[in-house]
Amino acid sequence: MTSADLTPDEPGWRRGRGEPPLVDVFRTVRVTDKGSVFRRALAFVGPGFLVAVGYMDPGNWATSIAGGAQFGYALLTVALMSNIMAIILQSLCARLAIGSGRDLAQACRDAFPRPVAWILWLFAEVAIIATDIAEVVGTAIGLNLLFGIPLELGVLITALDVFLILWLQRLGFRWIEAFIITLLGVIFLCFLVQIGMADPEWGQVIRGFAPTTEIIHNPAMLYLALGIIGATVMPHNLYLHSGIVQTRAYGESLPEKREALRFAIWDSTAALMFALLINASILILAAATFHASGRTTVTEIGEAHSMLAPLVGSLLAPKLFAIALLCCGLNSTVTATMAGQIVMEGFLDIRLPAWLRRLVTRIVAIVPAAAVTLYYGASGTGMLLILSQVVLAFQLPFAIVPLVIFTRDRAKMGSFTAPVWITLLAGVIAAVIIALNAKLIFDIFIG
Repeated sequence: MTSADLTPDEPGWRRGRGEPPLVDVFRTVRVTDKGSVFRRALAFVGPGFLVAVGYMDPGNWATSIAGGAQFGYALLTVALMSNIMAIILQSLCARLAIGSGRDLAQACRDAFPRPVAWILWLFAEVAIIATDIAEVVGTAIGLNLLFGIPLELGVLITALDVFLILWLQRLGFRWIEAFIITLLGVIFLCFLVQIGMADPEWGQVIRGFAPTTEIIHNPAMLYLALGIIGATVMPHNLYLHSGIVQTRAYGESLPEKREALRFAIWDSTAALMFALLINASILILAAATFHASGRTTVTEIGEAHSMLAPLVGSLLAPKLFAIALLCCGLNSTVTATMAGQIVMEGFLDIRLPAWLRRLVTRIVAIVPAAAVTLYYGASGTGMLLILSQVVLAFQLPFAIVPLVIFTRDRAKMGSFTAPVWITLLAGVIAAVIIALNAKLIFDIFIG
């Protein structure tokens, strides 16, 4: 008998809760009940940075580079808007996890009829595959730029990252978080140096964060804007965050849960602001180098790498660019693995070994990535990366809408029901994304 067949013991749910997400690390991170607020808050630092990885993965690089090269600093406003959307949605994920004891996948399984849950699972798996494609291509490009490994071979090598994840999981969840945060620090330093070399026009950078209606009227800009949203507000992050928040042993009393929610939101907000710095840095670098020099057609990561040295005047810049890209690929590998595990276990209540789950999703992602690199070579990888992010944007409503529905339901959430203003904001976010998707479909349909 699976947990989906259990009699529900909570009002508002069709089925019982069942086993917790990521059961091997569930409530394994101790939260001290003594000492200062800072010490207790420190115990919650980590999950937000794992989530932040999804907001700067290799797919985001492709859309940011293309956007910065083609439209200069204009799409910085989209990066900022996406980050605000992410902060609101990730706060709802933490609220769902702590208030209901379920991740988003489990909540869909326990709240909706089985056919609806299966459809949502299918969409979630498509999002995971699209995310994995971006990681495969991005990591392969990083290996190619740093070590000269052919793209086709690099795509196959990415399947070996299963062993990295297994090793990290054996060490404990805090070690996984330390690995992620260390690589994020390396990425930040790489871009800090590159931005200093590029010397952008900071007045234009500041103006780039101001909204513009041209995004709606220009189909090319809208396509890239939607790609940036898809690369920033990612469906798998909603499932991931609602699962890994529950690695903290925060207790069962109402005050303990309220404090846990507050610290979890602080953690995710700080991490996502850090992610915005890196996302904006990628776009600013592209605008200050490619757009400023008239190279507005740059869309490939490899092409951007080769052009950096002559434009910036330093051989160090492309090396730092490649190191940051490889770190992004490795980071995204770890977080997507966990998201895939949460999605499969939550929706289907199927427990697969982490290595098998990762290997299956990796093979599914490798097939299209290998086909594109074999047929088009390096010139097709940028197209595939941007397309994968647009696919993610199309999957977003199928994760956001259930999240908003659950967190506003007092029968399911009790004292942790989302305030009306947060629900309204999240509803507006969902409406904006759906409207952008419809506009993009219309533009593609009319050619």
